[in-house]
Parts: sequence; C-alpha cells; structure tokens
Amino acid sequence: MARRKQAFTLIELLVVIAIIALLIGILLPALGQARRSAQNVVAQANLRSLNTGAANYAGDSDDRIFSFTWREGGQYTMLHNGKVKTPGNDTIAAAWQAQNILQRATGRIGGDARITAPQQRLMHRRYSHLVLLDYLTDRQPEPIAASPFDKNLIDWQENPLDFLEDTNSVPYGNGLPTESGYDMDNTWTFVNITQLWPFASTYQMVPAAWNTDGIGTDTYRPFAETPHLFTSNGGVKLGRRKMTQVAHPSAKVMMFEEFDRFSDPNGLYFAYPEAKANLAFFDGSVRQEVTGDANAGWDPGDPDNVWTQNYVPLDTFPLPKTGLGEDDEYCQRYRWTRHGLQGIDYGGSDVGTRGIDELENPDCTN
Repeated sequence: MARRKQAFTLIELLVVIAIIALLIGILLPALGQARRSAQNVVAQANLRSLNTGAANYAGDSDDRIFSFTWREGGQYTMLHNGKVKTPGNDTIAAAWQAQNILQRATGRIGGDARITAPQQRLMHRRYSHLVLLDYLTDRQPEPIAASPFDKNLIDWQENPLDFLEDTNSVPYGNGLPTESGYDMDNTWTFVNITQLWPFASTYQMVPAAWNTDGIGTDTYRPFAETPHLFTSNGGVKLGRRKMTQVAHPSAKVMMFEEFDRFSDPNGLYFAYPEAKANLAFFDGSVRQEVTGDANAGWDPGDPDNVWTQNYVPLDTFPLPKTGLGEDDEYCQRYRWTRHGLQGIDYGGSDVGTRGIDELENPDCTN
C-alpha cells in the first residue's frame, strides 16, 4: 500500500503563519530598540569627540571656550575678495568669520553657491561649533556634528546645495509656512540663512559659553516670542569665556541636544520635563539626564524669576507635543543656567544669595 504524502493542511499553514507573525511582532520592537540604543551610543560618542576637542582647543588657546574669535574693531581679510574688514561689533565679526571658515572649507567663494555673511543672525546661537570644527578638521559639513537620529541634518549635510533648488527640504527654503504656529520671522527665508543649515549641529552650546554672566543690558537674553532668537541692547562682548570661569564643571552643561529623539522618535523639545537629552558637561563627561531634574533657569534681565517659554518650532522641526500653537510654557533650565558659568544645572540648588521661596515658580513644575 502506497504511503500517503505528508503535507500542511490549510489550517496548519494558517497556524504557522500566525506564529511567524506573532514572533515578528515580538522581535521587531526589541530589534528596533536595540537599533535605537546603538544609534544613541553613536550620538554620545559624537558629543565625547566634541568635548575632547573643546578641551584640546582650550589647551591651545589660552584656556578659551571655543567660540568666534573675530572681534569688534579688529582687522580681518575676507577670503572671497581680499578686502580688509573692521567689524563694528562682535555679532558682525562672527558672521564674517563664519563666512571665511565655510568658504575656506567648501571652496564656495563665487557664483550662486557662494557662502555669504549671515549678518541677520547671532551666529553664536547655533554655529559656535564651526570654530571648533575648523580647529579639528578642514571638512565642512562634518558628520560628527549630526546625531544619527537627526535625519534632517544628515540629509542637508549630504546635499549642501539643496537650498538653491526651487523646492527643497531646509527650513524656510520654500518661503514662510502657510500653517500658523511656526516661527514666522521672515528673515529665516533669506538665502544667507538657508545656506547655513547643512553646517548646523544637533548639539548646541549653552549661551553662557559665549555670552556674559551679566544682568540686565550687559548680556544677551531670551526672546519672549520665540525660543530661536535672543535679544540685547547691543554692544555685548561675546566669545571671551574661559574654562576656569566654570565654577562646577561636573554640574554645568556645556552642549546639549535640542531634541530628545531617543525617547521619542518624533523628537521631544529639550525643555519638556520628561525629555532626556544627551548632555556634555564641562568636566568632559557625557550623560543622559532628565530635564525635569535640572535646576530652574533664569532670564538675566529679570533674575528674580525663572525663565519659562513655550516651544515654537521652526519649519521642518519636530512639532510640539500637543501640536502647533501649544500654549504651555516650560522651564528652559540648563539652557539659561542661573548665574551662567558660575551656576549649577544638576546636583544641588543654585539660587545664589536669594532664598528659593523668593523666586516665582522655582520648581518649574509645568
């Protein structure tokens, strides 16, 4: 008698498919988390490299914290035309220095792609790292400036001339957005601003690293309507900070990720209390810390109060948790450390000579 061939019945096949689907459902999240953890290791390694570079820069530069070094009243030769410029303030000096750094690194000194001076912007705010990278390498954009989570920046780095296209991916490269809730400052659309995005960094310097620890008019302050712009009465001396001015190196943040993309793939603005961004400290360490565990930040123009602000995104940036137009304000904490380089971000109260009860909303519980 012939033996009957063994074969799967339809029911058995469906059971096998269901088991495979179940296993995939179980394994994929674990694989995804493992991948994200590996990416986070790279993000932290980038910060450690920048931190080491900062220490080497200070060692070779009279203990200075890296920042733009062209100064008000100095005389500097521009690369593209050989003219000698004498900047009237430190802000313009930094714009011209950034232009020279990027022209030298990219060779873009003529034509539509020529790097131009972004004089509408306080370059220290997003681009202090250009000076450090110019010290470390002759390449711009530099990959270690981008976290592997920061897909937008990686794309801009790979296509640095994309801003010239009629339709492109850089912030405000296609004009102001039509949907309200974004930062609507029209200077974001200027070509000498949009050209800069490939040279940006995931990791930002805190203002105290290039600003002053002054109070009132003798310092740059946060801008009430947007977290992306700062304000001053002019004439502030910038970029003259030294490592020895940091009172508590292990408790003071030097560089931070603007968004926590590890905890939330969509990107959590660093000021959300549950965000856990990667932070580089002045002692050389790199740690992930919960924002809500940091001490309250301040407004140097109103030092008796903590500084809270709502998150207004730039075009193409991660959206607020509750969508565009979010009304909630969040404490800016280590971005605006009380007492600047003399202050403490993690590891103890830092209210100076005033009692904590005298401060408005000292715990930043929002």
